[in-house]
Amino acid sequence: MPHLTLITPTYNSARTLSDTIESVLEQVKQYPNLADNLEYIIIDGASSDETVKIVQGYQKTSKLKIKLISEPDRGIYDAMNKGINLSLTTADDVTDKDSIIGIINSDDFYRSPTTLKKVIKAFASDPSIDAVYGDLIYVQSNDTTKQTRYWKAGEYKEENLNWGWSIPHPTFFVRRRVYQKLIEQNENIFNTNLSLAADVELIFRLLKIHKIKVKYTPEVLVTMRNNGKSANSLKQRIKGWKEQRMVWKLNNLAVPHFFITRRLLHKIWQYIRLHK
Repeated sequence: MPHLTLITPTYNSARTLSDTIESVLEQVKQYPNLADNLEYIIIDGASSDETVKIVQGYQKTSKLKIKLISEPDRGIYDAMNKGINLSLTTADDVTDKDSIIGIINSDDFYRSPTTLKKVIKAFASDPSIDAVYGDLIYVQSNDTTKQTRYWKAGEYKEENLNWGWSIPHPTFFVRRRVYQKLIEQNENIFNTNLSLAADVELIFRLLKIHKIKVKYTPEVLVTMRNNGKSANSLKQRIKGWKEQRMVWKLNNLAVPHFFITRRLLHKIWQYIRLHK
């Protein structure tokens, strides 16, 4: 069984973090062999609420191997970079050559208690697979039983990138070797110059430039509360659209014609699908 690292970036996440951690614990209950092969890293940005105390409580009472770092950072993508780099520096090159890294945000949770078991099985089906991903459901922030959007990712086709297609980042599990290669080539993992779309840029670069091999798992893997940074206001949305265009420019590629319009149409279809 491959080693699995999960990374959760946090900042003043006391209201939702327990849901995230509990969803990880549920995976271990359903898949006992996972406990000895799972590393859980929580990178906190020096929270001023009860976030750190909540993590420390789980460190004392759960069987999870939880590592906590709490210090000022430069935002969520900086925290994700810290977590990945920590995983890379502590991994054993021999035993962890095929290990997997996933990121679960502090207001997200796994959709099913068997999510990680299915992800590991997908990787095991083909050693050449570099990443596994699936679908994502958005729910109301204060009522997680009410769905607001269904992001059905579908099979990867390179031409779909021209429509603003991307993989739902919380469902994106990646071989350690992929991130290690980026470091060896002096590339960014998450580009912290992007405040809203660094996850999109990373996925785009891995697919379009590095041509990694991905496998789609056709089911919902993660539930996300609909309170993400990029959805808070029209001003943030406009900034997000600009960063979406920057994704192409940063990779020295021409932005497709009507790119933002295409992306909006793609997103509208996600809302329509939920109510079909």
